[in-house]
Amino acid sequence: MSVVLVALRLARRNAWRSRGRSALIMVMIGLPVLVITGVFTLIETMNVTPREGLVAELGTADARLVQTPEGTVLQQQPDGASWSTGGDDDGAAAPELGAAEVAALLGPGTRLIPFSTGVLRLGTERVDALETDLRDPLTRGMLTLGEGRFPAAREVAVTPALGLRPGDLLRPSGAAPLTVVGVVEHPHRPSLREVVGPDLPLAPLNDFWTPDPNMYGPGWLADTAKPVSWTDVSTLNSAGLYITSRATLPDSPRTLVRFSPLDVQHTVGLGAMVIMVVLETVLLAGPAFAVGLRRRRTELAEIAAQGGSAGHLRTIVLADGLVLGGAATLVATALGIGAGVLGARVVARWGGQAGPAEVPWAPVLGVAVLGLIAGIVAALVPAVQAARQDTATVLAGRASAVADRPGWPLAGAVLVLAGLGATVVARRQPGSVWVWASAVLVMIGLVVLTPWLVRFTGRVATRLRLPLRVSVRDAVRHRSRTASAVAAVMAVTATVVAMGIGAYSEYTDRRNAYTSARPTGMLAIWGGNMGDAAWNRLRAETARRLPGVPLAGGYHAKDAQGHRYALRYTVRWNGTRTRRTAAIGDQALLRLLQGRHDPQAAAALASGKAVVFDAAAVRDGRLTLRASSTSAPARKLEVPAVLATPADEHQGGALLPRTLAEQAGFTTAERQLYVMHRLPAYSTLSRDLAKVTPRVTVASEEGYRNVPDPGVWGWLGGALVLVVGGTLAATRLAAADTRPERATMTAIGAPPGTIRLVVAGQALYISGLGALVGLVAGTVTGVALSRPMTTYGAGDPATIAIPWPFVIAVVVGLPALATVAALITRTRLPLARRLL
Repeated sequence: MSVVLVALRLARRNAWRSRGRSALIMVMIGLPVLVITGVFTLIETMNVTPREGLVAELGTADARLVQTPEGTVLQQQPDGASWSTGGDDDGAAAPELGAAEVAALLGPGTRLIPFSTGVLRLGTERVDALETDLRDPLTRGMLTLGEGRFPAAREVAVTPALGLRPGDLLRPSGAAPLTVVGVVEHPHRPSLREVVGPDLPLAPLNDFWTPDPNMYGPGWLADTAKPVSWTDVSTLNSAGLYITSRATLPDSPRTLVRFSPLDVQHTVGLGAMVIMVVLETVLLAGPAFAVGLRRRRTELAEIAAQGGSAGHLRTIVLADGLVLGGAATLVATALGIGAGVLGARVVARWGGQAGPAEVPWAPVLGVAVLGLIAGIVAALVPAVQAARQDTATVLAGRASAVADRPGWPLAGAVLVLAGLGATVVARRQPGSVWVWASAVLVMIGLVVLTPWLVRFTGRVATRLRLPLRVSVRDAVRHRSRTASAVAAVMAVTATVVAMGIGAYSEYTDRRNAYTSARPTGMLAIWGGNMGDAAWNRLRAETARRLPGVPLAGGYHAKDAQGHRYALRYTVRWNGTRTRRTAAIGDQALLRLLQGRHDPQAAAALASGKAVVFDAAAVRDGRLTLRASSTSAPARKLEVPAVLATPADEHQGGALLPRTLAEQAGFTTAERQLYVMHRLPAYSTLSRDLAKVTPRVTVASEEGYRNVPDPGVWGWLGGALVLVVGGTLAATRLAAADTRPERATMTAIGAPPGTIRLVVAGQALYISGLGALVGLVAGTVTGVALSRPMTTYGAGDPATIAIPWPFVIAVVVGLPALATVAALITRTRLPLARRLL
């Protein structure tokens, strides 16, 4: 029998004999494989291609046609659609068509059924609505009946997300109640809130229409005698119809991410990710393999005493990595695929969509191979140690002496310095890939340095209390076991801290870069080029729609020929050049912009000076403006100005009095309204004012609405699993190695609390040292990441922000949690054999 087969048989027997340790190793190796496989499967399953979503969109019909609003010019192409809306007076846009006219365009043998999508108002709530007859064979497959029956006239079916059952009444706003007779489910969108029926009181549509797959509008499902080709689509577009046809639907190939061999950044990024995954897996599983080596060293020594060579011992230990790594990879891949498929269904119920179960086999198999390699590599160091162990020493029951390699600290220091130099260079490069690549070099150097760090920090043991002194000395004595666990904690902590600093710096930069010329909560209504009569009607309608709310006027500037001008200036805000448009108004608008009455600013405005909220824009008491027009030459103006404090911290802008604009040769006319008022949800103000004149714009200043990335705290959750799990694994190994010492302490009267402190001290030392080193490495990488993540051109300074609560939770909280978990762990004290 060959040596490999014997080694595999021994590995299988040993794995079954030590099932707890084997399960631990499989978890450490398989956890990254499971997570990555699950994410890949989740993304692929939730990616519903146009071909997969065809039945939900068309049923059994050959095409779906949607009537565009009158005034829309539409032209579909194989790669999308182009369209324009409104304002065309040359008759190019097609009028609305009837069913008979559409059937004539599609040719003889065509059958149409009405099909409209929109919204239904239920009090203050709006829900999606589909108006069609689900009893018709053309709609088969669009929605699945789960309870009751399909609706007839004055009846509706609802999706489960609405929480209604057959027999309930649905009360649309301004219409008679509708009876719920069925519950239907969308095949890909279980969270969809939709009402379906053959005759629904749909709410009026907004004026702006886009050819979106979930677009609203009236239309038809068509059963045609021949396929609707691209030639037919062009003709139907000219008639004002947007088409979705089976014959023209492209087959979209599935892919996750396409990497080009010539794309250096993607290649480097992929390589860095692979190295980090393998490195972390090896560091986590390494101590568990060392447990097996400790327990099998007598068995391996007996094999060596009977003629086994060093190569045979290495093969036996590596076979452990192959068997456990292979089993872990196989189980993790299967569980990851199942978790991805089930997770897609769960996520889709929260929001989103999920198609048929899909597995991206190429990346999944790549991850599986990666897990298998990581298992073998994790067993490599114990295999080398097994080949070098002294047979006589092991058989005598004595611990082998630990020999350090004198060149390793120097090599580690060189790698760290090289990585730091590369980080300095990478910080100036666009994109964060190069910074992560440099961080990998630093990380490898620190892993090589970790045994020296363990030995160096072990010098403090003499000043510690007995339990901690025993823990630290044992950790230093077994540096190979301790260094692997410390390095694993260090790698996780460094990665999470770097991600936290980079993400928080990006959030802070975006928050600081946010600026507006209006305070939060201000509603602005702008009228375009219109006459006084149209403006007066618009102003009166605004006052009627906003009763009791004070309106402040703003003014447009025009020259003697009637050309409209915008008065603008440029200022740097958070390192970015920002163009402002100066407003023209009076004291009422100034009070709104400042949020209070400012006597000095009001006096300056009354005296004919501009009130400016950007300090960098005012030089020597003057504001330089560029008056530009789309139909006339630009002009440069310099006006007297004073600085004032705006209502909001991130607010800028300037306000000019009418007299100042008129002195520059412009005439002014009120065409703007400003008011401090927040519109309620689903407000119809914009649509109501557009009925008065289409040349109106309504804008509401909501302020900075972005929130810190919640994914950062997700990283904390991942770090919790890896740091605490890796620390406890190493702690259990330490507990196994220190059984004789703990038995001796018990024999001389040490209480149980002291024994627990010895075990907890190991956890504190491992996690604490790893967290501190990881904090330094992660901070360097995070600061380097802040530049490519927060700069957008030359002259834009980098923003560096440290999320202190997050960092404290990682660096202090996780080691404390690991220590507490080790402290409450029950420690058995078996009898130990003592040599006399």
